[in-house]
Amino acid sequence: MKYTSLSILFIASAFAAEAPRNENTIVLDANAIRNLGIETVAAEETTFERTLPVLGEIEHTCESHSVLSSRIPGKIMEVLAHKGDFVKKGDVLLRIESRQPGDPPPVIELKAPADGLVISSDGHLGAPVEPDKELMEILDLKTVWAVARVPQHQAAILKEGLTARIRIPSLGTEETASAFLRLNTDEEPNTTTLGAIFELPNPASTLRPGMRAEFSLIISKRENILSIPRDALQGDRSNRFVFIKDYELENAYVRIPVTVGEISGERAEITAGLLPGDEVVTKGSYSLSFAGKGSVSLKEALDAAHGHPHNEDGTEMTAEQLAASGGDHGHDHEHGSNSPLVVFLSIACGVLFLLLITSVFIRKNQPSTQS
Repeated sequence: MKYTSLSILFIASAFAAEAPRNENTIVLDANAIRNLGIETVAAEETTFERTLPVLGEIEHTCESHSVLSSRIPGKIMEVLAHKGDFVKKGDVLLRIESRQPGDPPPVIELKAPADGLVISSDGHLGAPVEPDKELMEILDLKTVWAVARVPQHQAAILKEGLTARIRIPSLGTEETASAFLRLNTDEEPNTTTLGAIFELPNPASTLRPGMRAEFSLIISKRENILSIPRDALQGDRSNRFVFIKDYELENAYVRIPVTVGEISGERAEITAGLLPGDEVVTKGSYSLSFAGKGSVSLKEALDAAHGHPHNEDGTEMTAEQLAASGGDHGHDHEHGSNSPLVVFLSIACGVLFLLLITSVFIRKNQPSTQS
């Protein structure tokens, strides 16, 4: 069994030295690169997160709500704040003329009970004021809740330690991480989702109640997983492939079949087909699928890169082919003799051959044992 494995490796290494160039290589000129807007990123081993995407919205916290009212009946004489204004605790918001006797009647100032945003106001000039009437509502938005609508069949993930990345589409692409706080108790009966509360700091008060929120609930994490951006993947589930930047030729890209593990959020796990550091095409990858062989032939690209002619499929021309084509075209070195890959494979083959001979010799010289 040991000899068979060594022999297979020896033969495979020998064939690798003469393997033809990948037939799926696409070579483009500089203009095509610009038109396709091609961008690449390196495949890398990172922490891979399995996530559950859900939607939700921003709500105010329980303790953020305050109201303005008057203990003394009267009528409004002056309005100093309106709906949509931010106020500070102690700011005068209304002045009320009391119904108590006096000449002139006493004037009472109503002050903001807390910092916040005035979200509703019934304070109109000349309007009557009664002790049981709320004149203004104020929300302190320094901290808000982001409430995720989680399907009930996923309720098992809602426990201490769960974290989420939260994005507010109306405010851009920035994400904020937050830990699960508790379940929302203000739920309508017979709903199919649960409200999961996450707390967000809001010092600039840019987050407002009712804003749409997008959540990536992080279910699990695995370390040192090779992954790529999800938009680099092409093909259907039975035939996944990516394009990587050619290791040698400029403006050349190679179609590589890959085996995909988990896909989560914006990343896809790659279990076979890529190595860390491979430059994977992201933007422009879909367009490359329809680029055919590209705008430059593989032969032309290799001829220019190596300084000697190649076959149309990218393989090296033999001495007979060179002679038939009318000369060596300035090709002043032996094929493969100076290639680092060929040198490495030749050394490897030699070492493996010596190991094979040594193992045979040792086995022959071992004393036989009697059962």
